[in-house]
Amino acid sequence: MFPPRKLYSVPLAHGGVLELGTRPLVMGILNVTPDSFADAEPLTDPDRAVALALQMEADGADLIDIGGESTRPGAEPVGAEEEAARVLPVLEALRGRLHVPISIDTYKAAVAEAALRAGAAIVNDVSGLLYDPALAGVAASHGAALILMHTRGRPKDMYAAAQYQDAVAEVTIELRDRVARATAAGVPNERILVDPGLGFAKQPGHSYGVLARLPEIAAALDRAVLIGPSRKSFLREAAGGRQAAGRDWSTAAAVTAAVLNGAHIVRVHAVAEMVQVVRTAEAIRRA
Repeated sequence: MFPPRKLYSVPLAHGGVLELGTRPLVMGILNVTPDSFADAEPLTDPDRAVALALQMEADGADLIDIGGESTRPGAEPVGAEEEAARVLPVLEALRGRLHVPISIDTYKAAVAEAALRAGAAIVNDVSGLLYDPALAGVAASHGAALILMHTRGRPKDMYAAAQYQDAVAEVTIELRDRVARATAAGVPNERILVDPGLGFAKQPGHSYGVLARLPEIAAALDRAVLIGPSRKSFLREAAGGRQAAGRDWSTAAAVTAAVLNGAHIVRVHAVAEMVQVVRTAEAIRRA
């Protein structure tokens, strides 16, 4: 028997509601950066980014996550002005054209503020409020949903912090603290989702353990769970040493495990392919 997937109704900015749990949703990744770790070709042209977002929706994406700063291990930080300059033209061009909710992938309060004004409905913070605690207040003031991801340290040094006695237990405790910070800043509990942060401040064994024991995290936190395994370095060995763009088969296996273990949302690059994976895994789960 597979673990149950609890139902949640998550209010979004601008009046929408995200219904989670009846089936796993697919979030398409749109990295508007010159240095994304996972894309074979940098996506810096707003017109191309808009076309790709629309194609992701046509391919079955339920949400689109737009980011303007790479958070890959070793990445250099980008200023808020530069990050906003990358994402805002795309957000503005998609207004009224994209029919699925948009998430802004940022840890900066200033970028989140501008993106929410431009039509984003969700804030996806890879730092879980560690880098800019003011982000929670921005999400609260706009009525946005807030995704809190687990990590330690900064991208330049995150692997040095990948020291755990029990990764699942410690990730759960630290995510519970991040949720408490968000609610203290005025974000209602019903608007908060969690992401255990596969690959972030975790060695491959930690990420596989988190994925395998996902039901424990979901039950302990009582929050909808997003899982983002797509093309990450913890899959490198299983993928035969392939570079990120060649890891879609290993990503498919991780996505299948996430769905079978009750993930509410999976965050992926190859939307068309992973929609098929998600639907097949869900069919097995239901059977």
